[in-house]
Amino acid sequence: MRLRNITGSREMIAESQYVVQEPEQYKGRWKEFFGNENPIHIEIGMGKGKFLTTLALQNPDINYIGIEKYSSVLLRATQKREEMEECTNLYFLRYDAEEILRVFDKDEVDRIYLNFSDPWPKDRHAKRRLTSKEFLKRYNEFLVPDGKVIFKSDNRMLFDFTLEQAAEARWQTSEVTYDLHHSEYVEGNVMTEYEEKFSAQGNPIHRVVLTR
Repeated sequence: MRLRNITGSREMIAESQYVVQEPEQYKGRWKEFFGNENPIHIEIGMGKGKFLTTLALQNPDINYIGIEKYSSVLLRATQKREEMEECTNLYFLRYDAEEILRVFDKDEVDRIYLNFSDPWPKDRHAKRRLTSKEFLKRYNEFLVPDGKVIFKSDNRMLFDFTLEQAAEARWQTSEVTYDLHHSEYVEGNVMTEYEEKFSAQGNPIHRVVLTR
């Protein structure tokens, strides 16, 4: 379902002014990068960027960083970003989430969005799921004490796995719903491209907020 092979995408990403090319150098210095003390929200596996670009326009007092490892997908997001000249609070990283501790320092991020993450259905790949206890341990290293991880998915297996992993890692769950669009939590919900597609097909959207 992902685009992977747009010719020249890696080169175009490398030249984009909206993609931070060596993000490791900003570890512990992201507020300096943005030039303000505003909170930082990140989306891991941001896809084509509809969700994050919408939030960035709605919330100019929050800094946003979108992380995506596939150049061909990230290219679509940079093309959207180029149309947002008035926006100064949104940048992207082409990066593998497994290396995220090289990019963010203690108490540097206020919120993490995980939207329709790869379910990695084989058991041997469970550690690669972005809501595994292994990833929750990573997030614990750079989220502020009252930081949140907000997860949405149409995959019931992955969602149940997430709740189990949160319990094992001693994270708290709240605002749990198996049908977001027919719940009390739908107000203010910003949809992703996948969410629009799955909802149109009649698939219920699951959502949970994780805190420590």
